[in-house]
Amino acid sequence: MEKIKLGIIICDRYRTCAGGKCLRALRNREGAFSIYKDQEVELVGYTTCDGCPGGNIEYAPEEMIKNGAQVIHLATGLVVGYPPCPHLAHFCDFLEAQYKVRVVVGTHPIPEKYRKIHAQLKTWESPQWQTFIGPTLADEPTRLAYD
Repeated sequence: MEKIKLGIIICDRYRTCAGGKCLRALRNREGAFSIYKDQEVELVGYTTCDGCPGGNIEYAPEEMIKNGAQVIHLATGLVVGYPPCPHLAHFCDFLEAQYKVRVVVGTHPIPEKYRKIHAQLKTWESPQWQTFIGPTLADEPTRLAYD
């Protein structure tokens, strides 16, 4: 079984986050980590974007890749925070172009409380946002478990 090595970049507004939801989802292969259901994974890096406009996006992935990262996950907080990260599409494009690395938007499942407010505000109605939330929009019991 091939081991997948990955890095996680979180939104800087959550810089004090201990990573509990992301690590739980990684362990349980929930949310965006469900793509590794039958694979061994190793987390080789975890950092913030360094705040808007994301200066760490330019440098941190290089270290993650030196440590073997094959995939960079842009954490669910970049999607569910309000406002959602306005630079998310740019981050994806830059990481793929600069580092030739696979980028996945999301880590843990979207908590139900965030899904509700973003639905009310119509934040995620565009096709691009639908693509971004797809990997982390779990069923309601799972979303509630991450509230």
